[in-house]
Amino acid sequence: MSGSGRSTYRSEKSPLLKPRQDDHHHNHRHSSNSVNPAVEMTTPPPPRRPIYLGVDVGTGSARAGLFDEHGKLLGCSSSPIQIWKEGDCIEQSSTDIWLAVCTAVKAACSLANIGGEEVTSLGFAATCSLVAVDSDGEPVSVSWSGDARRNIIVWMDHRAVKQAERINSSNSPVLQYCGGAVSPEMEPPKLLWVKENLQESWSMAFRWMDLSDWLSYKATGDDTRSLCTTVCKWTYLGHAHMHQTSEKDSRGMEACGWDDDFWEEIGLGDLVDGHHAKIGRSVAFPGHALGSGLTPDSAKELGLLAGTPVGTSLIDAHAGGVGVMESKPPSDSTANDDEEVICRRMVLVCGTSTCHMAVSRSKLFIPGVWGPFWSAMVPEYWLTEGGQSATGALLDYVIENHVASPHLANTAASRRISIFTLLNEILETMRQEQGSPFLAALTNDMHVLPDFHGNRSPVADPKSKGMLCGLTLDTSDKQLAVLYLATVQGIAYGTRHIVEHCNANGHRIDTLLACGGLTKNPLFIQEHADITGYPIILPRENESVLLGAAILGAVASKKYSTVREAMMALNAAGEVVYPSQDPKVKKYHDAKYRIFRELYEQQVAHRSIMAQALA
Repeated sequence: MSGSGRSTYRSEKSPLLKPRQDDHHHNHRHSSNSVNPAVEMTTPPPPRRPIYLGVDVGTGSARAGLFDEHGKLLGCSSSPIQIWKEGDCIEQSSTDIWLAVCTAVKAACSLANIGGEEVTSLGFAATCSLVAVDSDGEPVSVSWSGDARRNIIVWMDHRAVKQAERINSSNSPVLQYCGGAVSPEMEPPKLLWVKENLQESWSMAFRWMDLSDWLSYKATGDDTRSLCTTVCKWTYLGHAHMHQTSEKDSRGMEACGWDDDFWEEIGLGDLVDGHHAKIGRSVAFPGHALGSGLTPDSAKELGLLAGTPVGTSLIDAHAGGVGVMESKPPSDSTANDDEEVICRRMVLVCGTSTCHMAVSRSKLFIPGVWGPFWSAMVPEYWLTEGGQSATGALLDYVIENHVASPHLANTAASRRISIFTLLNEILETMRQEQGSPFLAALTNDMHVLPDFHGNRSPVADPKSKGMLCGLTLDTSDKQLAVLYLATVQGIAYGTRHIVEHCNANGHRIDTLLACGGLTKNPLFIQEHADITGYPIILPRENESVLLGAAILGAVASKKYSTVREAMMALNAAGEVVYPSQDPKVKKYHDAKYRIFRELYEQQVAHRSIMAQALA
């Protein structure tokens, strides 16, 4: 998710611990009054207001945001990051990312008129990309090119599809905690690919880390890993800690959740050596205070104070969940009385991809859906994680590869609006011209299966392909608008499929919350509400992932004793979007959803026919 909001909020500078020289003279000039300067000097200064900093490294940019004690955004900035794409191989540079983080943090402080010394704490979130560094912390190449800068395998990289298939054939017990199968987007298949294809890099790598863990390690020098990253992407069994510790006992825990038999069986037994030193010897709950805070070197690079508390990290989507899940509209009078209201909610984190996050008190095994993951988002709750591998990326692809795209892009730029706003206007004009009963009906002849980058859930088929049904020779702006609408609907039908599948397997989801860049598009949100039939709560602050990251630092600073307590204090609801009450709209989407489900079934049948033909 990219983009940044900017604020010109001016802060009151926090009081200095010692009076300035001119203040000292000022006191003495008035000492003839009844004020005793000695007494005045010993009066403690008023407490400094908290300023929580969150950093999020997405696929295209590093972003930083500052929040006050009410969870309000004070200032935000972003800095682009480099990416290399060659077929299924997608790579980045940790050196480039750290530089972008430092740039974004300094810019956010400047925009908010907040000095680095005023920042109370820091938390990181990032994509679940894989970082390789040597014993000196220097990058180790994970690229066919051998370029040392390219030491990160990006989350969406699909080079390890065959390795994932081999791992899944092992039938290891750990697989039941990731929907029955690892995805090529997870770390074990990627690690196996490197070992089998880049022997020199494999021998050089001293630490393999999730990107958000690497960021907190770079900042503090503490190699404690997050339960979020290790449990969700590395097959770590977080529930091994269920009975030995609680979140309030916030400390690094000896990593007892690795299944050594699994690593041996898949051919990565060398990662077990040294008490799992290369993949994580200790883990901690999200928000655990790391080391002694920022190291002097990192503090200088970030423009902050050494020792500033830093919390254990989260994957970016999970930070979005933490930043929004406790958002309660004022009209929801029952929500505050129901301790388990969050167990009936699902958060959609909508960016390049979409993640679907739901929590429960008991563990729920759901085929094709990742989890149950213990304490991977909200500590001491089980997390269910669905997802679509390409949503924002798919909309960009569909629009940018259409012949009408350059003309529309120029028109939008000249009017200083987004291309999505322009397409939404074209659709509304078409609805009026055609006398369509409702806007969604414009796609009655066009259907999209959005699996252009495989299906993450609930069918968990990385080989699934995208499908378009209803194309003609029309290349007009209006045809692109209809194709765009059908793609939005296809994405929303995918969300409906995930929600229905989760509820059929033990969840009781009745409300959606949405955050991320795509939520700024009202058509995207309304179609999701109409198609799922559930209200969608939007956050007061657009930057929910940054707020979730900032919450981690707030907990590390001991302002809050638990992540849930911080969520309740800092989450806030904005607009609530309700599904259409028109029965015709529901009937229409039910029919299109049936076709949506049939498209995948047809693809599987076609795949079988062709496999037989080539046998």
